[in-house]
Amino acid sequence: QVRLVESGGGLVQAGGSLRLSCAASGRAPSRYAMGWFRRAPGKEREFVARINRTGGSIYYADSVKGRFTISRVNAKNTVYLQMNGLKSEDTAVYYCAAGDVAAVDASFYNSWGQGTQVTVSS
Repeated sequence: QVRLVESGGGLVQAGGSLRLSCAASGRAPSRYAMGWFRRAPGKEREFVARINRTGGSIYYADSVKGRFTISRVNAKNTVYLQMNGLKSEDTAVYYCAAGDVAAVDASFYNSWGQGTQVTVSS
């Protein structure tokens, strides 16, 4: 397993941007697929984006497609989520996760970060 630490959350006005980072440490973090998920108040956790080990395969939830960009720099053991055009409905705690398979289903991920709060004011 790997240890994951998210950062970069905060308060932003609607239409603004934030970049989340997820720093991985432990056993060969670059060999894992990575995903971003979020949990809004009173809602279930939902998939946001995922990227495979090399960065050659990326997939987004329809709700963020065209606004969010997931990327990774394996030399830095870091995964990013660039969020542009933020909306109030993007307000949530954002979690990064690592797993053997780049999946939409959270059950495929076995390491999770503690989360970072993103609040979008309208």
